[in-house]
This record gives sequence, C-alpha cells and structure tokens, in this order.
Amino acid sequence: MKIVVAPDSFKECLDAGAVAAAIAEGIYSVFPGAKVRQVPLSDGGEGMAGILTEALGGELVPVKVTGPMRETVAARFGRVGKTGILEVASACGLNLVPKERRNPLITTSEGVGELIVAAIQNGCEELLIGLGGSATCDGGEGMMNVPGLRNIVTGVKIKALCDVDNPFLGPDGTARVFAPQKGADPQMVEMLEKRMELQAERILSQTGIDISMMPGAGAAGGLGGALHANLGAELVPGIETVLDIVGFDREIVDADLIITGEGTSDLQTLSGKVPMGVLRRSSGIPVILVSGRVKDHDSLLAAGFAAAIQVTPDGIPNSEGIKPDIAKTNLRLAAGAFACHPERNEESE
Repeated sequence: MKIVVAPDSFKECLDAGAVAAAIAEGIYSVFPGAKVRQVPLSDGGEGMAGILTEALGGELVPVKVTGPMRETVAARFGRVGKTGILEVASACGLNLVPKERRNPLITTSEGVGELIVAAIQNGCEELLIGLGGSATCDGGEGMMNVPGLRNIVTGVKIKALCDVDNPFLGPDGTARVFAPQKGADPQMVEMLEKRMELQAERILSQTGIDISMMPGAGAAGGLGGALHANLGAELVPGIETVLDIVGFDREIVDADLIITGEGTSDLQTLSGKVPMGVLRRSSGIPVILVSGRVKDHDSLLAAGFAAAIQVTPDGIPNSEGIKPDIAKTNLRLAAGAFACHPERNEESE
C-alpha cells in the first residue's frame, strides 16, 4: 500500500514536517511494510519558505526585521538563484505575539516590507511571498511605510501566495472573519473594518485599483490587496502554487490513499486551505482529513473528504492539545487507529 501524507502545519504547535512524520509513525506502527511518502505542505503560511526552498534546492538567509509588536525578530527568506521565497509569518506571524498581548489594532506588517527589501538587496529579482499566519490587520500600511520600498521593487516580479480568497472588506473580509482569531473583540472588529474602508478608498484614489471586494485581497490582514495595488503583485492561490513546485501530482502516482490535515478544520478549510487544495488535486484517490480539531464535519464530508478525523480528544483543552508532544502522540494514535479500522472513521469527528 502506498500512502501519501501531505499536511499543513498545526498552527502554534507543529510544523508540517513534524505533522507528517507523526502520522507516518502511526501508520508504520500498524503496517510496517507500507510505503509512506511524506510531502509537507503550506498554503502560504508558516513553513512555506522552508518547504519551497528545500524543494528547489536553495538556501535560507537569516535577517532581522521589525516584528508585529515593533520588537526586533529573527526572520528568514529563501533564495534560489535570483528568486526570493518569503513568508509574512516570519516577520509578523501570530506565533510571534503572546496570546495575552494580541491586538490587531496595534500590530504592524512593517517587517514584511523590510523582508522584501532584504531579499532584493541580496540579488532577488523575483519574489514569491506567502500570505498566511499573520498577527496583523493593518491592510499593509506598516509594510508600505518602509522607506524606499516602492523604489526598490521597481522591475521586480512578485507573486503573492494567498491562503484564503477573502476580500479586503465586507462580511467575508479580513477584519470580520480573521481579526477575532488575532485578538479582536467585536468593537475592535468594527474599528478595524472602518480603518480598512479608509485604506481601500485611499488606495483606489492613489492607484485606481479597487481592492475592496477583490478575492485574496484580505489575505494576511489585507497584505494581499496592498501588495497587488501598490507593488503590482499577482495574487495566486497559495496551495496550488506550492503543489506545483513540490511536484504533488507526481508524488501521488499509484497512491492508494492520501492523508492531509491542519490544526483546525472548519468551513474556512474549503476556501483555499491546504486540505482543500490536496482534495482538488487528488485525481480520485481517497483523501482523509486528520486535524487537531474538526468543526462543520458534515460540510467537510460533503466537499469530498473520505473521512474527517479529530485527533485531539474532546476532553483535552486546547491549551493542552497544542503542546507538541501531546499533539504528536495524538496524531500517531489517530493514524494507527485509522489504519487498523478504516471503516470506523466515516463518522469520525
């Protein structure tokens, strides 16, 4: 039996490589003779730079930039020839802000602009920028305030890999959908929406580009829209681009089963996240979704997943479930149980 294990990271818990390894261990514990191919993935969020740089045979370059709380953080970008591979999460990621300090009214994307400048100064003439996992909702204002950014990107081709297709504004926009995950209460959400409305109007007057309802413009707290309108970036589906670069279609040839996963699976999974990208490219091979938490179970099955399995027992609080050692154990146990009794998982939650 050939099984392809192709998960995203479990946010604030395990990177994609560690998730894939734990699932593989669970399978081997039951079927030691199975052929398991580990293909860690990203839709543009945490880990993208490392995954793509390794796949393309490049090198990772460390750089210090301004973090989301205006502190100095150690970020990095990948360099493959004259191509730079950046992820905004390394400069303004949610994982860089302690939970008790999270506040998207004050977090900044300034470090993203500094990361772009650093990559170009290191000889990069083309940039792949992963949008995902940010702690910000500043519409790219911090990024655009970096001195010299507009000039240095002249002639540089930029692709922004979006992890979601949400617009800049509205009920499905970045403030109303994602700001609560970054520490915003309902009053703050409305303040952020008003601020984003003013930014969209200003961008329209300056560039002639209306990003308010543009798909993907809401990625990474509005960085998608800012990159497109101000720096000429092409917005592309992150997971599709990553799947192409890592050769996913080649990896699944002759596979009997594909296992994917993420930290939490819900309706947002169906809007450009890694598992949905994997499902779309599965070529009819059954795809099992294995995640830390599973919500909207019936909708996930209706989308085409063969099963949706929650690896964290309901009695374990999230603060415990996201501890790396516990998460690895739960992944191994879930994968082993599924391998033993696949027929039981059609109703798993």
